[in-house]
Amino acid sequence: MQKFKDRWEIQSNWQLVFPLLGLVSLVFSGYLIGKSILGSFDLLPSDSSYLGILSAITIFITALLLYITLRLFSVLEDKWNVSYRWELIAIFIAFAITGSTSARLSDPVISLIGFQRETTSGWLYWPMRILLVFPVYQILLLIVGWLLGQFKFFWNFEKKMLSRMGFARFLKDKD
Repeated sequence: MQKFKDRWEIQSNWQLVFPLLGLVSLVFSGYLIGKSILGSFDLLPSDSSYLGILSAITIFITALLLYITLRLFSVLEDKWNVSYRWELIAIFIAFAITGSTSARLSDPVISLIGFQRETTSGWLYWPMRILLVFPVYQILLLIVGWLLGQFKFFWNFEKKMLSRMGFARFLKDKD
């Protein structure tokens, strides 16, 4: 266990929650992707081979996602200038939670406004949804980043992104 803590630069036991949440998220993502893949075939959940195939696909997808994630860590650790490796996991979790939550929130809100996916032209529906998701995502990113102890990173991330979009004059720090 000490070797694991040293590799991820974990100083306190509470920081172990981030690798655990990261691993659970990868397994859950592998399961959802595997279930989606099996849904495109004629296998039913009641078939005797369904559980075995789903387990094999889940393990394969999870291993692939873990490999990709670890590769991203090596690239992003220096670029994002984080102090500890476990912070990268917290940042990835914040991005995942924020993206999923903002996408989920946009559906009922856009329906409340009066745009239905079935009755509204895609040329109008999707730009409206993107315009709605964008500010929700920005606010949620700061909130979730703060909850995971990464507010400073996400505040700097937001300022950099918004300044590239031409909103730099609104982001001046008043120190």
